[in-house]
Amino acid sequence: MSHAGFLTVDEVAQNLKVTRQTVSKYIKSKELNAIKMNKSYRIAHNDFENFLTNNSIAGEPQIAYLKNSKNCLLDYPDKMDEFEIRYSYSKGAIKLVDKQHDLNDNKFIFGDNLLVLKNLLDTHSGRIDLIYIDPPFATGREFSSMNEDSAYSDKLIDSEFLEFIRKRLILLKDLLSEKGSIYLHIDKKIGHYVKIIMDEIFGYNNFINDITRIKCNPKNFSRNAYGNYSDMVLFYAKNRDKNIWNEITEPMDKEKRETLFTKKHPKFGYYTTNPIHAPGKTIDGDTGKEWKGSLPPKGRHWRYSREVLTQLDEAGLIEWSNTGNPRKIVLASEHKGFKVQDVWEFKDKGLSYVDYPTQKNFDFLERIIRNSSNTDSIVLDCFAGSGSTLKVAEKLNRKWIGVDNSTHSYNVVKETLKQSKIKCNFYEYTSLT
Repeated sequence: MSHAGFLTVDEVAQNLKVTRQTVSKYIKSKELNAIKMNKSYRIAHNDFENFLTNNSIAGEPQIAYLKNSKNCLLDYPDKMDEFEIRYSYSKGAIKLVDKQHDLNDNKFIFGDNLLVLKNLLDTHSGRIDLIYIDPPFATGREFSSMNEDSAYSDKLIDSEFLEFIRKRLILLKDLLSEKGSIYLHIDKKIGHYVKIIMDEIFGYNNFINDITRIKCNPKNFSRNAYGNYSDMVLFYAKNRDKNIWNEITEPMDKEKRETLFTKKHPKFGYYTTNPIHAPGKTIDGDTGKEWKGSLPPKGRHWRYSREVLTQLDEAGLIEWSNTGNPRKIVLASEHKGFKVQDVWEFKDKGLSYVDYPTQKNFDFLERIIRNSSNTDSIVLDCFAGSGSTLKVAEKLNRKWIGVDNSTHSYNVVKETLKQSKIKCNFYEYTSLT
């Protein structure tokens, strides 16, 4: 971690997309001004900015984006440089206002999440395993609770909204651990632009899924268009194939059970049967020899050794047809569930049934948290809203951090966690300038 107002050689190398040795050459040739602190060099922000200007490498971030995002990027007015977003000086403090436990995490921070995230980098850089965010959808509207209290503002639209999200995503990437993942929940009207931004920041190769979430029942609008009853969740890893993935399956419902397991055994319950032979002939092996007076069909072999087949038969798990054809009994009770696909049906409840306008289905959040974090993981939601992410993370024995700048959110989270007997330390971000 750099001293306030200074960068390390590694941080300069990362921003320039060069090696430490190259940065050292710049320092030795005095092209880049540096001072020695505790046996290592530090570069002042102003000196680094002068170096960028003098060496005319302002185009390099664009080159980096092109490498990350399959040769396309979004260009719009007032798109800030990543360096400035990461290192622009912002003086503030996170003050404890309500202590309920002695843990370092399991906390809610009231304040602008951009400023809060910058503070969190001092303590949580590279430590967050899972981020779920449900930011405003660029609708240009104000949202209120059932009591007409202002819940949150969604007035930012177009490029202003994209830059709002981009600034936070850059900091969120720095907070993610090497095995971390981020799920960003967004409306389809703006979501495809957000995906390009995420490709720029996280890298196209770290994109994992665009999940369609069915959010409501089909609609019959009078306009000349198809009904809109879904939104999207963009799922990225910090490092693809290193991210936590627990392969939580979807349980079999009654409809699927009735389709796949049509028979009922008096002892074992619902079942189906599978052949006990497979393609391919075994010449000398055990699976090509006679079992119970039969050889496997021509050009095939037994799926199991004859010893295992005998054990299955003695356990009552071989079904014999009237013609003497054996098949293995497969029990519905032993089914391990289905791989989850990229269309999820988790419908929103009506406003009269929730405490917050954008409150999400608990089962929806549970699927994300179970699949992409472990019990020792920290889960972060910096658009905490109703606090549903925090509540589900607690249920699943994860550590958690929530951030929001809405007074309504603060009050709802406090009451919700209190009712659920969940201890939380509450903080407030305050500016020192």
